[in-house]
Amino acid sequence: MNGICVYCGSSTGNISTFKEAAQELGKSFAEKEITLIYGGAGQGLMGAAADSCLDNGGFVVGVVPKFLDEIEITHDRLTEIVLTESMHERKTSMADRADAFIAMPGGFGTLEELMEILTWSQLGLIQKPIGILNVNGYYDPLMVFFDHMLKQGLIKEKNLDLFVINDSVEGLLEDLESFETTKTDHRQKLGLV
Repeated sequence: MNGICVYCGSSTGNISTFKEAAQELGKSFAEKEITLIYGGAGQGLMGAAADSCLDNGGFVVGVVPKFLDEIEITHDRLTEIVLTESMHERKTSMADRADAFIAMPGGFGTLEELMEILTWSQLGLIQKPIGILNVNGYYDPLMVFFDHMLKQGLIKEKNLDLFVINDSVEGLLEDLESFETTKTDHRQKLGLV
């Protein structure tokens, strides 16, 4: 994997392990020569991951909509900055550049990005590994909700195979390396054939 897109909070949250995990992830990317692709902010978990990657000699690509760049949230030391016209263009650009995706703890934006990339995978629009870094059990309630969706018949068992989840950085990176994306026709994924 040459580049991994990371979704995470523009805040650090109130649990120190979130920031520590972001820093560990950034350092691991630098050590493994994986380019960090993210939303370009200089603060929060986003900034912590980027700083750590850069401080350890890594490469970081920030993809930022112009309206956010104009209010000065863009990290000032990035290897590359890609400015987009909209949030939709930002997400597409990040997905196109990435070989895999990781969701760390975050807020509405992180959750929305994770759900969108899972949906793209479900529909066969992408065939790339998706991982959830479950720092301090942050995503445990989401896994309970996914199980609820399954029990209610609104997702299928195979939809839960679209991603891997791990509570350690190294464990998740190993899971992503060995993840086998299903190269099936999107009609099969939708249960149409």
